[in-house]
Amino acid sequence: MSKMISKIAPTFLSKALLIGACTLGFAVSATAAPVTNTATITKSSPVFLGDGGNYPFSEAVRVGDTLYMSGQIGFKDGKLVKGGVKAEAKQALDNINSTLLKYGYQKSDIVKCMAMLTDMDDFDDFNKVYKAELAKPYPVRSAFGVAELAAGASVEVECIAAK
Repeated sequence: MSKMISKIAPTFLSKALLIGACTLGFAVSATAAPVTNTATITKSSPVFLGDGGNYPFSEAVRVGDTLYMSGQIGFKDGKLVKGGVKAEAKQALDNINSTLLKYGYQKSDIVKCMAMLTDMDDFDDFNKVYKAELAKPYPVRSAFGVAELAAGASVEVECIAAK
């Protein structure tokens, strides 16, 4: 029996010391000064930029350093450009670039785009223009097939840029 107690006693004593030390550490940490989070959250009010002319929308909205742009179709001088999806995609992306530059951004600030195509068979042609107009790393992007777009356009592109 004494051999058994001599084997159990050191183990029990070690566990008791460990529990005591942990309890002491908890008590010390519980009484220490609280840690405060110094992160500052600032809310930036939206700034509505430009207007849609005869249409009820803004050209862009800036919130903080993020610029949300309205969708662009291949309009130039008030008319849809001729030449199909490639010409329209090029003009839509040129229009986006003009909006970016107007508000102090550039193509490399684009982080997200959404493309809408009236014919998904035009997807490859659209991608050729998109790759030629934007550079790697490309923004994230969604593409949708839609039944119809404003003014009979084949493609509309909407982007978000951030500094």
